[in-house]
Amino acid sequence: MVRCGGLILGLFAFWWEGGSPDAVTVDEDGDLILDRRRRNRERSDHVLAVQHGITSSLRSVGLQVWKAALLLTDFVLHKSFTSSEFNGVTAIEIGAGTGLVGLALARVAQKVFITDRGSDILDNCLANVQLNSSILKIDEAKTYVRELNWKMSWPPPVATCNPSDPSSRYLWSRSEIEAAEEGTALFAADVIYSDDLTDLFFGTAKKLMSRGAAKVLYLTLEKRYNFSLDELDVVANGYKHFRSFFTVQDVLGLSLYNPLFAESGALDVTTCRPDFVGEQMDLTEVPQYIREYDRGKDLEMWKIMYNPNPE
Repeated sequence: MVRCGGLILGLFAFWWEGGSPDAVTVDEDGDLILDRRRRNRERSDHVLAVQHGITSSLRSVGLQVWKAALLLTDFVLHKSFTSSEFNGVTAIEIGAGTGLVGLALARVAQKVFITDRGSDILDNCLANVQLNSSILKIDEAKTYVRELNWKMSWPPPVATCNPSDPSSRYLWSRSEIEAAEEGTALFAADVIYSDDLTDLFFGTAKKLMSRGAAKVLYLTLEKRYNFSLDELDVVANGYKHFRSFFTVQDVLGLSLYNPLFAESGALDVTTCRPDFVGEQMDLTEVPQYIREYDRGKDLEMWKIMYNPNPE
């Protein structure tokens, strides 16, 4: 492991051989150990390096890699190894953090917008894009690191790059906004941990998904439990509020609206229905290519679609 500027350069290795991933082994320092005797001509090795923080303050949580991002990366890798579903798509990662998911997408997508807010987070995303341009052979010209502030309306203001202002490199051009609106896939990991941020996130998702091409949002989250004085019980903060934003599609394709999830106040159930339809995905169908994390039972993945005409 290489320490640089208080951040850690970590290596994640992904292998694909005959439909079954191999385990990754690390030494006591966390460095990757490769078993070269098991290589063969049919194996392709995929190594993804990310610069990230071991710990961070609440203001810089985006500098860390979280379990939900690892799960979503596993999903993207699995789709890229076994199907052409994401080949040639234009995708947007919302609240990208280190940009890990967007980097995995960049291997097969036509364009990827890696978005977050704050120069420290965006600088780190850009460093990770540059770091992986040769490792993954991704085209930096099709991987855009852009600022997306959920508190501001979409589309973001159109601006031009100012060489004297390094932060201007993360502003959007008109053609980039148009390309993002015609994108078909959105990705978000670990963006659900505060009711206020959940409101802002779904507001941004609605603006993006209601414009241009039809889009699908793939979202992963980890339930985090705390003791609630209001409920005198241990609860997953914000989970009920998150679930209030969409109806759930069952195995028959029917939308099942549960008003219990609207008790948090996000919706007035007497006047409206959610603007989204969600389907919880089976994690057993997503192989774990990144071996050095424990999925546990509190990780979830949702496939969410915009419903412009809720009944």
